[in-house]
Amino acid sequence: MLNIILRMYHPYIYISLMNKITCYVYILLALAVISSCNSTNDTSTKTVFNINLDEGLSSLDPAFCRNQNTILMDNQLYNGLVQINDSLKTIPCIAKKWDINSDGKVYTFHLRSDVYFQDDVHFKNGIGRKVTAADFAYSFSRLIDPKVASSGSWIFSDKVKDKSAFIALNDSTFEVVLKQPFAPFLSLLTAQYCSVVPKEIVEFYGKDFRSHPIGTGPFKFKYWKEGEVLVLLKNEKYWEKDNKGRSLPYLDAIKATFIGDKQTAFMEFLKKNLDFLNDIDGSYRDDILTKSGKITKKYKGKFTLNTGPYLNTLYLGMLVDTSLAIVKNSPLRLLKIRQAINYAIDKQKMVKYLRNSLGTPGVAGFIPEGMPGFDMKQVHGYTYNPEKARQLLAGAGYPDGNNLPPVILHTTVGYRSLIEYVQGELDKIGIKTNVEITQGASLREQVSKNGVNFFYGTWIADYPDAENYLSVFYSKNKIPFGPNYTGFSNKQFDALFERADQLSNDEQRYALYREMDNLVMQQAPVVVLYYDKRVNLYQNNITGYSINAQNLLTLKRVVKKQ
Repeated sequence: MLNIILRMYHPYIYISLMNKITCYVYILLALAVISSCNSTNDTSTKTVFNINLDEGLSSLDPAFCRNQNTILMDNQLYNGLVQINDSLKTIPCIAKKWDINSDGKVYTFHLRSDVYFQDDVHFKNGIGRKVTAADFAYSFSRLIDPKVASSGSWIFSDKVKDKSAFIALNDSTFEVVLKQPFAPFLSLLTAQYCSVVPKEIVEFYGKDFRSHPIGTGPFKFKYWKEGEVLVLLKNEKYWEKDNKGRSLPYLDAIKATFIGDKQTAFMEFLKKNLDFLNDIDGSYRDDILTKSGKITKKYKGKFTLNTGPYLNTLYLGMLVDTSLAIVKNSPLRLLKIRQAINYAIDKQKMVKYLRNSLGTPGVAGFIPEGMPGFDMKQVHGYTYNPEKARQLLAGAGYPDGNNLPPVILHTTVGYRSLIEYVQGELDKIGIKTNVEITQGASLREQVSKNGVNFFYGTWIADYPDAENYLSVFYSKNKIPFGPNYTGFSNKQFDALFERADQLSNDEQRYALYREMDNLVMQQAPVVVLYYDKRVNLYQNNITGYSINAQNLLTLKRVVKKQ
């Protein structure tokens, strides 16, 4: 009867209620799945870590680990040869040690003998087998297989000849042969794309491996209702132990929901239905934080706020390749105009009032705070200097912006307020801009085809080495070959970039990185707005969580007190 009344009275109320009921049914079903993991024990003692993923997952196959939520979940399901610690140092994982030959091209990894794949009915007797070097040869070959079409093909595509570069010398010895030295290679291997998977299981499920993942990680897959709920259970056979010899992980399960509305997710966190929240949305940021980034009195003590550097640079890109037709008449082709734009923006004020201080003003280079080798004192970007901006504008032939044609600045709806702030700052010195709001996917496509002159962008580290950021300006990475979206080209930069790949000494390499970053800033193909901050909210009964600048959610050492 209620069903009929709701339909007649207001169809939208009916649809909303039915959607909520459906969601609750799936959550109850997920809890039943968790409880059934060990029906002989008292399930009230089970510790379940509750998380919300605001965007749906497209795959749990590490070959398609292309966005933040997928990375978070794959980090629980899989392992690779190496991993990073909270200081972003590369440390052993399935590879207990490794050797690098004298010319820096051959990496030999010595594997642990106690790592097993999680159980699956398609293993012999349904029991997961031991991981061998052949599994890594298969997993890495799969990334560059055009039939797989992995979004992670870039990991190896320009670094190895073909799949013959991945060699299982025996069950416990794995070798990778590079075409040329690449000093950040070990750091690159920490990416979730480089996780090990079992050939027979992947080939059995085919494309459906995306929803039947089998890895070696601390948690194993149990249940996924797409867009509703995902359940991972403790991997009882996980190989890692803590410093007291206790098996990891401590948690019994992870339950992820997919609430798209960020305010609703925050309310669920306040009701303690979620143990963790990643980031604070702008719609309620002022309610939680003061402008200086401190918790307001309203919420003080109610939960734990943990912030720190996050390897994410937020910037404005300007197309500078004058061989492109779109650039020939663009005022952004002029260095003084680009420098004027850089000086015109008060980034300190922007971060304080639009981000509640959740960021570091981008007054150094493109490499973000938190990256090993980052040094704000040695890389010289642009501080707020409107008078200098006006001088540069006049020097370019446009005093006070007279006769300067308006510039179109492209962004997405999520960053509209930020870009409108930039628009206001540029207007003060005489640079007129028209802001064009575009859907994220559409803007990314336009940028990847050199289709816009001025655009908002973000660059999140795929791995914790600054080479990942500087590759954005390497001339051989121009569209369509790579992510050089501004068309930047500088022979001195290219020479340093290629030299850095040869240097195994970190400090020497970092010095070259800073030199390259300074070259980029001098030519100003980008405006670095700010370096992001990791913003993690935890319930007060959660301890043992990871704190790292890649914002990896590492749950194997998390403890949840009842």
